[in-house]
Order: sequence, then C-alpha cells, then structure tokens
Amino acid sequence: MKAIYSLLIFILFTFQLFAQEDTTSHWLEEWNKERYQNDQKKFTQEKIKNRIEQKAKEALIYNQKNNLSSKYCILIDMGIHSGRNRFFVYDLEKKTVLKEALVSHGCGDFMWSSDETRAKPTFSNVFESHLSSLGKYKIGKRGYSNWGIHVNYKMHGLESSNSNAYKRIIVLHSWEAVKDEEIFPEGTAEGWGCPAVSNTTMRYLDPLLKSEDDVLMWIYQ
Repeated sequence: MKAIYSLLIFILFTFQLFAQEDTTSHWLEEWNKERYQNDQKKFTQEKIKNRIEQKAKEALIYNQKNNLSSKYCILIDMGIHSGRNRFFVYDLEKKTVLKEALVSHGCGDFMWSSDETRAKPTFSNVFESHLSSLGKYKIGKRGYSNWGIHVNYKMHGLESSNSNAYKRIIVLHSWEAVKDEEIFPEGTAEGWGCPAVSNTTMRYLDPLLKSEDDVLMWIYQ
C-alpha cells in the first residue's frame, strides 16, 4: 500500500512539475513576443539594394572630390534592424556589393552588450555618450585591438556629426559577440560606439584595407 501511495505522490509531483515548465515556456514566449512586437524589417531587400546604390553613387563623387579611394567604400545603413546585415563593402569600379555583414552600434545609456536599441539606435558626437556617430569617415591606420582578432582601424570623422570620433577612440574592430549570420528579430550586441563586426568579417576586411588607403566609411540612417 505504501508503495502505491508513494507512486501516486511521484506521479502528482511530476505532473505539477511539467505544468510549471509549460507555464514558464508560455510566459517566455509571450515575453519575447512583446519584446519584439515593435521590431519590423522596415526595408525590403529591393529597398535596401536601392539605398546602397544611391549612397554608392554619392560616395564615388565625394571620394573623387576629396582624394579618397575610388575603388572601395564601406556603407553602414543604420536604418536597418541590427539583427540584419547592414554593413556593406562596395566595389565602386564594378558597382557591386562584395560583402555584407552584421555590425554593432552604441548602447548609449543601456547595458553594454545588450540589444535594447536594435531597431531604434540613437547617435551622438559627444564624449562618453557611448553612442555611434553618423557621417562620413576616412579609415586610417591599422592598429592593435583588445577585442576580436586584435586588429583595429582608426576612423577619422569628416563631418560635424562625427568630428570627435578619433579622439573618442571610435575604431573599426571585431568582437566575438557579433555573429556571422543574421539573427533577426534579435539584435546585434551593442558596444560603446564603435562599428564592431564579427571576427570572420574582420579577417575579410583586413587584407582589403591593408591594400587600399583612404577608404571611405559612410554611416547613415
């Protein structure tokens, strides 16, 4: 009799445990749904392609006027959700995208490495703002990074919106927290303002940037 009673208690406990797990699972599902409900893809692939082509045309004209590379440029479209590819290496001669990837932006007042502003980043040129800056940059010298594959490239802001970038130590570098594949609706981990890419992406960029001086990076929204 005691054995039967113990078995019944075990079955009841197990049922309650599974019921609790089901409730937790449902709660997490609802939480995620609410968290991402305002995130939208915003742009179709056709729209993104058109935006890239338009910016590339403007970039080529700008580069020719300012003695920057007429071979490559890097375009970062911050109007795109951070969980989608929005970092584009563009061949200005062949008029085509060579590489697209994820890239981080600044977290601002939110927690470092979170993705709270994945669909709505804000920007600043102010010291200690922990925000990225919009505008055109000239990619400068190669240096050592504490992050990723230990390579970074200095960034010289060319406009009033990013004029403090070099002094703020805003650099192009890699970071293990940035993934190789799109992760929408989740967003890319946010840092303190640098455009950080995955280690794989930096391994692609490094030989390209070592071979070509004065490449334009244009961060826009």
